[in-house]
Amino acid sequence: MTDTRRKTFGSRVVRISGCLLAATLAAFMLSFTLVTASLAEEPIPDGPAPGPWGPSLEKRKNTTTVERGKPKGTGVKLVALLTGDGQQIEQGLVWRVFRTSERAGKSKLLAESRDASPFIKLPPGEYTVNAAFGRANLTRKIMVKADGPPFEAFVLNAGGLRVSALVGGKPALPGAVSYSIYPDDGDDPRDSAAIISGAKPNLIIRLNSGIYKIVSIYGDANAKIEADVTVEAGKLTETTLTHAGGKATFKLVTRTGGEAMPDTRWTIQTEGGEMVKESVGALPTHVLAPGKYLVTASSGGHIFQNTFEIKDGDNISVEVLMASSGDDDGARILSGATTIAPTDFKNP
Repeated sequence: MTDTRRKTFGSRVVRISGCLLAATLAAFMLSFTLVTASLAEEPIPDGPAPGPWGPSLEKRKNTTTVERGKPKGTGVKLVALLTGDGQQIEQGLVWRVFRTSERAGKSKLLAESRDASPFIKLPPGEYTVNAAFGRANLTRKIMVKADGPPFEAFVLNAGGLRVSALVGGKPALPGAVSYSIYPDDGDDPRDSAAIISGAKPNLIIRLNSGIYKIVSIYGDANAKIEADVTVEAGKLTETTLTHAGGKATFKLVTRTGGEAMPDTRWTIQTEGGEMVKESVGALPTHVLAPGKYLVTASSGGHIFQNTFEIKDGDNISVEVLMASSGDDDGARILSGATTIAPTDFKNP
C-alpha cells in the first residue's frame, strides 16, 4: 500500500513537471518571436551613436541605414589640402567644374559647390576643376571613370598674409590705409594685374605660396610704400607697414583768411613736375608724402600757382591768393600761397 502510493505520487510529479516544462518552452518561443519581429521592424543605424548611450527608441524608428564607402553613381569626390602632407581644408572653399573643351575660352560650367568635400555626379569623361580658397586657387584636369578612384585631392599649397599699417607710430585709423597685392614677377606692379585691390589692414588674405609685392597707400594721393613678402604654404605671414605723410587742405581766396572760391580745379605736382593729384572743390584735402610741391588752382579762366612743403605728421592749410594782372585772355597769373603753421597730425 505504501509502495503503491509512492508510485502514484511519483507519476503525478512527473506529469506536472512535464506540463511546466512545456509551458516554459512555449513562453520562451513566444518571447523569442516577439524580439525577432521587433528587431526586424527597427534596424539599428550604422555609424556612431548620437549620445553616450546610443540612439533612443524614438530616433531609431525614423533612421535609415546608409551604406558606407564610395557614393553611388558615376562622379568624383573632391578634397582640398593646404599642403601635400598638411591638413584637409574644411571650410571656405569654392569648387567649379567645367567641361573640358579644345577651344580656348569655351569651357562650360557644369557644377559649383561650396561644400568642403563635395561629391559631384558626372558621366565618364575629362573635366577641368578649379578649387578656390580665398585668393589661393588651383585648376587642373581630371578624368572621371566608372571604376576610377573614389576621390581627387587638390593640393593648394596655400598660406595666409596679414598686413598691419602704422601712421605716426600708431595703428592707422579705419579707412586711412588700403593696399593692393601683386605677383612679384620683377616688373613694375602697375604693369601687372593686381591679385587683390583696396584691401584693408589686419585681414587675413589667403594666397598660394610665393613672393608678392604689396603697394600700400595712405590717403588718396602719393603717400605710399612698397614691400616684398614671401607667403609659405600652411603658414600665416604677418607684415607691418609704417607710413609717412601729412594732410593738406587747399583754399583759393581773394584775401588772406577769406572764403574759399567754389568750383575750383586743383592740380598738385611734385617739385620735379610729376603729377600727384587732381581734384575739384572749394576745400579739397589730401594726404601727401613729405616733400615740396607745386599747386595749381584754376578758376574763372585764370590759373594761380605756388609752391609749398609738407612734412611727416603735418596738418596744414594752404591758401592760394587770387591776384589781378589786368589780362582778359586768361593768361597765367602767379600768386602767393599762405601756409598756416602745422598742427599735430597722425591720421586723416
